[in-house]
Amino acid sequence: MSTETFDRRTTPLISLKGITKEYKNGDTISQVLHGIDLDIYSGEFIAIVGSSGSGKSTLMNIIGCLDTPTQGNYTFMSQDISSMNKGALSQLRRSSFGFVFQNYNLIHSLNALQNVEMPAIYSGQELQKRHARATKLLSDLGLSHRLAYYPSQLSGGQQQRVSIARALMNGGEIILADEPTGALDSKSGTEVMSLLKELSALGYTIILITHDSEVAKEADRIIEIKDGHLLSNPQPNRVEKISQIETIESHDSLLLELLESTQGALRSLRMNLMRTLLTLLGIVIGVASVIAMLAIGDGAKQSVLDRISAMGTNLLIIRPGMPNTRGRSDISTLIPQDVEAINELDNILAAVPETKKSITVRYKNSDQSSTLNATTSDYPLVRNWEIAQGSFFTPEDEQNIAKVAVIGQTVKKALFNNSDALGEFIIIDNILFQIIGVMSTRGASAFGEDEDDVVFTPFSTGSLHLIGEQTLRNITVALDQLPIMEETESNIQNLLIQRHNIEDFRIRNMASLIEDATATQNTLTILLGSIAAISLLVGGIGVMNIMLVSVTERTKEIGIRMACGARHRDILEQFLIEALVVSAFGGLLGVGIGLGVSALAGYFGMPIYYSLTPVMLAFASAFVTGLVFGYLPAKKAANLSPVLALASE
Repeated sequence: MSTETFDRRTTPLISLKGITKEYKNGDTISQVLHGIDLDIYSGEFIAIVGSSGSGKSTLMNIIGCLDTPTQGNYTFMSQDISSMNKGALSQLRRSSFGFVFQNYNLIHSLNALQNVEMPAIYSGQELQKRHARATKLLSDLGLSHRLAYYPSQLSGGQQQRVSIARALMNGGEIILADEPTGALDSKSGTEVMSLLKELSALGYTIILITHDSEVAKEADRIIEIKDGHLLSNPQPNRVEKISQIETIESHDSLLLELLESTQGALRSLRMNLMRTLLTLLGIVIGVASVIAMLAIGDGAKQSVLDRISAMGTNLLIIRPGMPNTRGRSDISTLIPQDVEAINELDNILAAVPETKKSITVRYKNSDQSSTLNATTSDYPLVRNWEIAQGSFFTPEDEQNIAKVAVIGQTVKKALFNNSDALGEFIIIDNILFQIIGVMSTRGASAFGEDEDDVVFTPFSTGSLHLIGEQTLRNITVALDQLPIMEETESNIQNLLIQRHNIEDFRIRNMASLIEDATATQNTLTILLGSIAAISLLVGGIGVMNIMLVSVTERTKEIGIRMACGARHRDILEQFLIEALVVSAFGGLLGVGIGLGVSALAGYFGMPIYYSLTPVMLAFASAFVTGLVFGYLPAKKAANLSPVLALASE
């Protein structure tokens, strides 16, 4: 505030003209102050005396810019207070006023040193400077051995001295003392009054609010108030004093503000540890479930895609049936000659027929229900499936209709356990076949079928002796060059239409199958993620609920902070950062637990796929949840009236 036009010798420091104050309660209006005229000069020690309900505390609140008058003019250092917004009033309280209350109004979660430092935080003083000043003030007041003590560990007199040190912290020249001896014993009361007289001698302007006439006698001027009217208002006895008030510079630093708000948030959360942990629980469960669900969902999707890709991404599957239909098992339109014709086209690595049938395989006294696949010698090449033992059958075996078989690992384990199966004879539907090879382990297909539970025979042998027909279940085509897959697919389609005179078949490439599988798995992943997101939403509601409770419980603290110069922004930041700290910490715990649960699921055999994106998304969601659900309680706290907040219990 500019003081260039203010002359302390001739102009009142504080000037009230026609000040009235009314309170509305529904339709009832009660007037507390009635046209108060009062001038207070710099360096005065005045006492405003009155009984309970006389309006003296209301007058003090208006003088200290904690409240505003209903009517009248209030000028401070020749500047009209009515022209100031909330931010300017906060700055004025921070720089010019210090409050000493009857009930001390110390914040119980802060020790003596931290309580005294609080006004300096809002004025932007550096940590070392404010720490040194607060230490000196407390030491000067005889509390050097009580710096780390909390209010509950101090006597009433000691708490009031802490309150006085806090009032002096920012170097404000006006001390507003509201019944400073009211809650003290006579000895402590005498000590406090001596301190106020010493401050007056140093040049401070002391405004003492009291109902005790004996206490009021310590002042240089006594102003009596009754029922909102001034009964006596003697002329000021202006004695010029050499001011020894230390001027404290204020600095605005957003970084310092955020740092202090974060430290305050951590301190407050630590004081209510159990409630903080319960609030964290909702966020932790939400974030952990999001990460675990997405990891499991993405793992399942990746597993399916890997299995499909293992078949070969260069494959075309041709099945009987009209396009855009699901085909029926009784439709027979594909024949071995179609395979031969396809093999003559360009870009064909190999085309093989496949005809399948459920069978029972017997070896000695052991039986195994399995699947027969009658195909050709190019099958391992087309399906990219290696032979573990022996060899696959040859074109000569096909021409000779040889009764040879190649079995999968499931069939081998069922019939031979750990014994060598090569050269052994098995019975398939009462026909003897010799085992010439064992396939490598394949695992489950993309559709959950056990691909190792299979017996391969030459197509000629299987169709003649076991199946009894020449039609094919499907034709599998492996392409040489992927970039021209669509062109090759079109050539095959035209070829078969020419051969059949109708499009009685369907062609699917592995790319489209992967797309369909991906779309299905994405839907499931979104469903899982949505369920987890609901948990996060519930956690966010929990944060808002707890923060609203916190605002209600700490209304008095908010009033104290405002009296010490906290702005709307400072209160908003503090409570918002508390919500963000809870959400961020809960998010970190949730990330750790979610990754741990995912790892545990992977340990027990579930497919898991870790990705940074879901982790970052889950943590960001937790952070945003804290921001969104913490804003309303923070705004409610910041909008509280200083007077009403201080009056709460």
